[in-house]
Amino acid sequence: MPMGKKFTFEYKQLIVDVIALVISFFLVVWIAPTNAASPFQKYGIIYFPYAIVWLLIALLCGRYKVPLREISYTKSMTPVFLATIIDYAIGATVLYFFYPQYNLLMIFAIAITIFVFIALMQSIYFAIKYASDPETDVHPIEKREPKKVLHKPVKITEEGYKARKDAMMAWMGEKAFNWLDSQIDLHSSNTNILSTTELFNFEQITPYSFDTIVNVRSLNNIRGINKMFSIINEKLPDKGIFVGVFKDKSVKKHAILQKYPKGINWIFYSFYYIIKRVIPKLFLTKRLYYDITKGKHRVLSKTEVFGRLYYCGFEIVSEKKIEHYTYFLARRKQEPPMYKKRRYGLLIALNRIGKNGNVFKFYKMRTMYPYSEFIQDYMFNKYGLQKGGKFNHDIRVSTVGSIMRKCWIDELPMFINFFKGDMKFVGVRPISNQYFNLYCDELQELRTKFKPGLFPPFYADMPETLDEIQESEMKYLKACEKNGTFVTDVKYLWRIFVNIVFKHARSK
Repeated sequence: MPMGKKFTFEYKQLIVDVIALVISFFLVVWIAPTNAASPFQKYGIIYFPYAIVWLLIALLCGRYKVPLREISYTKSMTPVFLATIIDYAIGATVLYFFYPQYNLLMIFAIAITIFVFIALMQSIYFAIKYASDPETDVHPIEKREPKKVLHKPVKITEEGYKARKDAMMAWMGEKAFNWLDSQIDLHSSNTNILSTTELFNFEQITPYSFDTIVNVRSLNNIRGINKMFSIINEKLPDKGIFVGVFKDKSVKKHAILQKYPKGINWIFYSFYYIIKRVIPKLFLTKRLYYDITKGKHRVLSKTEVFGRLYYCGFEIVSEKKIEHYTYFLARRKQEPPMYKKRRYGLLIALNRIGKNGNVFKFYKMRTMYPYSEFIQDYMFNKYGLQKGGKFNHDIRVSTVGSIMRKCWIDELPMFINFFKGDMKFVGVRPISNQYFNLYCDELQELRTKFKPGLFPPFYADMPETLDEIQESEMKYLKACEKNGTFVTDVKYLWRIFVNIVFKHARSK
């Protein structure tokens, strides 16, 4: 061991693994059919040394050397995988040659259960970790000096324009070319046309030499989209234009549902969804998926693409869906972020104002596409608001997310806050500091006297406007002051129950 380096041993992780080993054993023996009169006693005798060997292998593989919070999910599962494989190989060999009376399938089932159980527990841990630490920028971005394009534009020759037109139409077709020709100056020498999926080609562009950069290759075939956007951002002068194209996920979904008969089409789409949408986002399979596919034919939503653009310092100027592809013009607005990647897990943790004005992490299931949080202004300008302050036609909410909201599944992680003591059962909805500041001083003061709740008075009164929401909360909080929280919460809980069960009030 190097001098000065302190040895650490994660005994808490060891305790968790011991619990997982015990639960896995009892679960398998309880469920699996066996002819033994006392299966727990019979298999317990051999399982004790089996579990000890598993822990020793995990220890040798570095399982208890580094805290989970300091490593990735894949690295944390590597010792688990090795311990499970090696231990099973040793155990199966010993039983086969020396103890044939034991069923090898039981040992196999226990090994699989151990791995799955620990993988599930660590998935929950990393989901909470990633939700609480989304890798937002912690250092202010140094703004660059104002930059203009280096050279005044000149009109290219007709031969040059024709060559440019022919090359672009070969990639995008006539309709897309005509639309793009009406949006930007394709006769300008300061318009750079690219057809590439390699980041290297963007890095070779001389900074500020073009005021418009166009890439006719689909974003669906580019690995490292955020990095690409950031490179282009740095190459463009102030208010420079980037033009890109992608195929929205809805195109493939519609094609699959139209191709196969009803019923069968949803089976095919379910497999497609798991392979293309679920596997690329799981901790264990994400890296492997992109290493195999090289980022080709990835599925992208409009929300994610535009959210990435806003995150990387652009704003959407214009967009057009032509045939199967969506084309966009994005204007450089500010510097790109320091961190090019963001973590998106199953959970999302949001900063919310609690009792006494304390800020706490509020947990929910993620129901929106990645990068949705960056297109608030875009959503407001394009779609406007409906009653209740929600966006009209909210494209940020995924199909699965919409189902989760209707079934209240997205609200389940709030019980983490309930058991932590951040929230009570009935109370005002926990809100962000930005939304909190929109409230009048009296309501702000009342809100900080009580804990927020899992079930807000919103579902009792069903207000539609911001003023009505504030009036509803004011009435509830004053009732808590006058009659006490217990009596008030019981009354409101009954009204909420009636609205949810009989009037189908839901989270939208």
